[in-house]
Amino acid sequence: MKRRAWLTLGAVVVTGGGVATYATASPVDGSADAVEKRPVRVYNLALKAPETGERELPRTETKQFSLLGVSWTGATRHLDGKAQVRTRSLDTGAWTSWQDLETDADPVEDADERAGARGASEPLWVGPSDGVEVQVVHEDGTTSAGLPSGLKVNLVDPGVVTAAEQKATENTGYDVQPAAYLADESPSPATTTPAPLPSTVPEPPITSRADWGADESLSPDPSEYNADVKAVFVHHTAGSNDYTCAESASIVRGIYAYHTQSNGWNDIGYNFLVDKCGTIFEGRKGGVDQPVLGAHTYGWNRESTGIAVLGEYTDAGASNAALASVARIAAWKLGQYGVDPNSTVQLKSGVTQKNLAGTSFTAGESYTFNRISGHRDGYATECPGNSLYAQLPTIRAWASGPVQGLKVTGVTGAGLSGSTYYTKGAITVKWSTTTPGSLISKFEVLVDGSVAKTVSGTATSAAVTVATGSHKVAVRAVHQSKKTTTTTALTVVGDTTAPTFSTAPKLTLRTGTVNTAAVPVTLGWKATDALALKQVKLLTPTTATYGPTVTSAKPTAKSGTASTWKMEAADFAGNTRTSAPSFTPMILQETSATKTGTWTSRSNTSYLGGKSYSSSSKGASLTWTFTGKSAAWVVSRATGSGQAYVYVDGTKVATVDLRVSGATTYRQAIWTKSWSSSAQHKVKIVVVGTSGRPTITTDGLVYIK
Repeated sequence: MKRRAWLTLGAVVVTGGGVATYATASPVDGSADAVEKRPVRVYNLALKAPETGERELPRTETKQFSLLGVSWTGATRHLDGKAQVRTRSLDTGAWTSWQDLETDADPVEDADERAGARGASEPLWVGPSDGVEVQVVHEDGTTSAGLPSGLKVNLVDPGVVTAAEQKATENTGYDVQPAAYLADESPSPATTTPAPLPSTVPEPPITSRADWGADESLSPDPSEYNADVKAVFVHHTAGSNDYTCAESASIVRGIYAYHTQSNGWNDIGYNFLVDKCGTIFEGRKGGVDQPVLGAHTYGWNRESTGIAVLGEYTDAGASNAALASVARIAAWKLGQYGVDPNSTVQLKSGVTQKNLAGTSFTAGESYTFNRISGHRDGYATECPGNSLYAQLPTIRAWASGPVQGLKVTGVTGAGLSGSTYYTKGAITVKWSTTTPGSLISKFEVLVDGSVAKTVSGTATSAAVTVATGSHKVAVRAVHQSKKTTTTTALTVVGDTTAPTFSTAPKLTLRTGTVNTAAVPVTLGWKATDALALKQVKLLTPTTATYGPTVTSAKPTAKSGTASTWKMEAADFAGNTRTSAPSFTPMILQETSATKTGTWTSRSNTSYLGGKSYSSSSKGASLTWTFTGKSAAWVVSRATGSGQAYVYVDGTKVATVDLRVSGATTYRQAIWTKSWSSSAQHKVKIVVVGTSGRPTITTDGLVYIK
């Protein structure tokens, strides 16, 4: 097994000309610093190599900090190895597991001209902490001789910032970086401030340096400017994604302090920073509307601007809020120079190097880049993480336009039949997009190609009114770039004409079991509409809904009671028509009939009214006289039942067989007859005297009054 040569943080600090033991620990409860105002501080603790083999010193209590990294002598020197840290939470006292630092950070360009600049890892946000342990191992795993000299862990306390002057840092026993000049990593200063250029798209809201609490004494030199901004490089800051957005300003202050006091740069490297809630922070000073020279992408800073998303995006992608803000700031900066964020550009390399994919660049030569590229496209780094890198096409599309994923999701105030909407006039059109509303200037609802309504880019619906007749309705989205996209037009028909009942609701008797509470009936109707009938509803005496082609139903009705059968026909536009006729089913007992021949009265609770008539005498008859428009003869049926003739108004109309297989059934409406209008009628039944089964049993007659 290979031996690993570890450099471990001990209880040591740089003081004066050498290494001294750190003798006093700060309070671990953090009670004083936790509630008082305090400035940003950077504490530098030296790392030392153990004399033999692998060794770790005890974990070390420290002053409060929230961000850390490792730096070393030699601004262009790479750390050929692995740096790991673990920290103790100020709130819980728990130690984290080992976390890797990203040591492939961009070196300083023209390092020989930049006094005080150091090589450094990317900073890691760990949240409020008061203890640290560090390991650095050379990549060959055998010796520490290949590691750079001057290794330190840099602990950054972002402080608690107010409008008041921050207090001078105290002598704490740590190597505390003073707020003094720290050289920038960029070459050939050009400090004349150019006139700001208007952009083709609106400037997004940006949190200024003053608002996030930048200590301008850490960056005393004047800003340097490029000629223009040809491209945008997207970064991540690494570290945890578990920060709250209330902590974002502290993270930005921490990165600022790390870049100036650990890397030795004159300012924060990024031009802009974006948190997971989409808040945009001004980065390097000089004016957000200026082509400020940054220090973010080695070899390409002279023609670009850098945007860093707070967090680590190797496994998980950035939030839509963050992506939208990156797209907005990129579109705004590129728009100042009239270029499309979704195009490509030739950039001139400032150094000879390779990127993560192994593409070689030679200083002074030009190479093709996307206008919005990832850090790894220009330098050999994993930044901005695999997941955020995979989201760059989305950022480009959102920044460039037109609006992506526009579709109509619904139309209220109208009914849909097939592919056509029908309305009485007022409708609300609803839509959705995948492009965030912050990048959309407006939406327009078009009726027959003309703008009928305009709403903001964050709206998701709009109300319009259409006239009678057929129309084409569409939604047009106007991107902030002024590019447009329009949905496929919908057919919307304005209709104010109500349906009609060409056949009014009508109640007739049907076969089935009869009792005093429920007489079987057929409800018939016919509704029509000039354009599109939707449904017919029965509203009273019971409720039901029927499709547009249904013209009958089989409910039951209560006998002896007048009932209003109210029906409503509706079309897809919402127009309605009602019809409400009244009907009364009546029961005529057998005793109310005129008899001829021999009839025997029978009693049984199964009969209507508890009684019935029975006869086996051929030619015996019963005659009922009534005024109505539908009638039904009610009988009992058994295996031995015979037949009867039925006469209506003196005319024989049917021969009815009462026999049934199986058990005897009672109160059966076995024969029915209906007329178009109400009139007086006579129904007569005559015993046939069927051979072997002559007997019939009758339970009365039902008619509709």
